[in-house]
Amino acid sequence: MDEQALLSLIQKVKNGLLDENELVRQIKAMPFRDLGEVKFDTHRALRKGFAEIVYCPGKSESQLESIASALADVEANILFSRATAGQYEIIHRHLTDAVFHEKARLIGVRRNELPPCPGLTVITAGSSDVPVAEEAAVTAEYMGCTIERLYDVGVAGIHRLLAHVDVLQRSRAIVAVAGMEGALPSVVGGLVSCPVVAVPTSTGYGANLGGIAPLLTMLNSCASGISVMNIDNGLGAGYFAALVVRQSK
Repeated sequence: MDEQALLSLIQKVKNGLLDENELVRQIKAMPFRDLGEVKFDTHRALRKGFAEIVYCPGKSESQLESIASALADVEANILFSRATAGQYEIIHRHLTDAVFHEKARLIGVRRNELPPCPGLTVITAGSSDVPVAEEAAVTAEYMGCTIERLYDVGVAGIHRLLAHVDVLQRSRAIVAVAGMEGALPSVVGGLVSCPVVAVPTSTGYGANLGGIAPLLTMLNSCASGISVMNIDNGLGAGYFAALVVRQSK
């Protein structure tokens, strides 16, 4: 139950359409809904500013159906992460307004038009890093951010990045996604005054070690103002960057 739903219930009590005892019962149920194998956090939007994001890998069809049914009347924006096309078909049967963002592997339901919040830029070193970047960008868009995308601007051809210095320097936050050796966030961090959220990806040859090499590069960056997400964690980066941008308005 989000804030709008709670206010709606209170208004129903005032109008005599809902019994006070029923209001109390529903408020008690706010922290989470027990769906058996799934305990869905209905209170997260009130605590965190955005509803629970459902992680899809490993979830059974019945679990996804239970969650989707529980979300049918929710008025907040909804995200399902790391979803497949098959999982989208299951969820769409219960949430007909759901949209599958295939490249980002996200299923989204947009029910709350948030005030536009500009200033977030998402960049990638290479085109192979785009899926992780899209996960970050789409997550932030559902949190109300307007995104500037700059893809394939890595240090192998640094003139591609320098051509967009004006965009970078007017940003309120930047998500920089890179595989291989992961040098891009350090370069960007030396050019801008805003926070840079670095995301290492598993893109690269053997010594990339599935993303560990760029992770260590980013953790050891000599540029200030860089925070580092886990390998391939575009969702975490988009969420964090959106919070930064929303609070900097």
